[in-house]
Amino acid sequence: MSEAAKLFNSKGARATTLADVAATLGLTKTSLYYYVKTKEDLIYQCYKATLEGVLSTLSEIEQTQSSASDRIRAYINAHFEAIRLAKEGSGHHVAALLEIASLKEKRRSEIEHGYIAMFKKLREFIQQGIDAGEFRQVRTTTSTRALIGALDWSFYWLEPVPNDEIPALAEAAASIILSGVAAAPYSYEQISEQKLQSSPVQPGFDRDAQNRLKQEAFFKAGTRFFNRKGFSGTSLDEIAEFLNVSKGAFYYHINSKDELLYRCYDYSLDQIEAAYAPIVERDDMGLNKAVSTCHQLFGLQLSEAGPLVRYNTITALAEEHRKPILRRTNNTNRMMRHFLEQGIEDQTIRPINTLVAENLITGALNAAMELRSWRPIDNIPNTAVEYFDALINGLLNPQEN
Repeated sequence: MSEAAKLFNSKGARATTLADVAATLGLTKTSLYYYVKTKEDLIYQCYKATLEGVLSTLSEIEQTQSSASDRIRAYINAHFEAIRLAKEGSGHHVAALLEIASLKEKRRSEIEHGYIAMFKKLREFIQQGIDAGEFRQVRTTTSTRALIGALDWSFYWLEPVPNDEIPALAEAAASIILSGVAAAPYSYEQISEQKLQSSPVQPGFDRDAQNRLKQEAFFKAGTRFFNRKGFSGTSLDEIAEFLNVSKGAFYYHINSKDELLYRCYDYSLDQIEAAYAPIVERDDMGLNKAVSTCHQLFGLQLSEAGPLVRYNTITALAEEHRKPILRRTNNTNRMMRHFLEQGIEDQTIRPINTLVAENLITGALNAAMELRSWRPIDNIPNTAVEYFDALINGLLNPQEN
């Protein structure tokens, strides 16, 4: 299960085969059938083990830590420590819960039940902090979703980090979530009133414009399906049916599922880069730029212009496509880190570890598309304020900070 979890995290659960798992263990595929009947059975067991471990950790934290801040800090430290131990070979790899929707109904329901229990316990920690006056008044459901999303991809970005540096990065992450990145309390009034922009839509007055609009519709629909069902769980036929177009019309624009996935990444990155471009050129403080970017991309995720593709399908891309997509992604992430570094220089952002802050923010952005499953969203700009509140201003009351 540890080796399977490692492969699921690096290749994606749907892209991993039982033969892959057997090969890493030096076994035959047939021998795995003694333990699991199908790959879905293995995915289910790995996800179940992850949730049992997290719930056990949360229960222990609740018994051993009395304050809400100590509980949140202990949870983050335990999350990073599990990754460190797995990397050095003295602990088990933990499967990131990124493809729950790929499970069949009965097992999916069981895993979702465990996920909700984990969510509620973390939300309870935050609510206890608010009730005790230790934490600021925040939207607990929204802040909990942002916290979990911020940590979702830790296994990925911590992979190249030397093991002895991980405990310090865990402390840096806890500091950011508890105290935020802002050097002083940040006011959202102007941000919450601004209209979030999406990429302009070309009018369909000619054939080329009409084709572009059709392709954009394919990319948006494809992204929704890939995000929800993974690469292997998505079929072009169901996307065509969802869009109410014939298969022939669909295949006129898209040759294969592999091409569609690549084009979905390409389209998302076009939108992300378009959102960054005017902010990069703006004469403004680093914190304002970072917050504006967060809100702009949040708006893309949850508006009709989105969603942006979730990176749990990145390993399904062909090698010649994966490298340029990762290169573009790293370039956009570096722009966020540049804003954070500028903020430290102009003193709108307190001294923080910008590597950690960049990855917490981009992780939260990547997970933002799931927020509608947890709460209604009537006003996207105001919800963006609530979603990033803990990362910008921290959970702690200024008196406790």
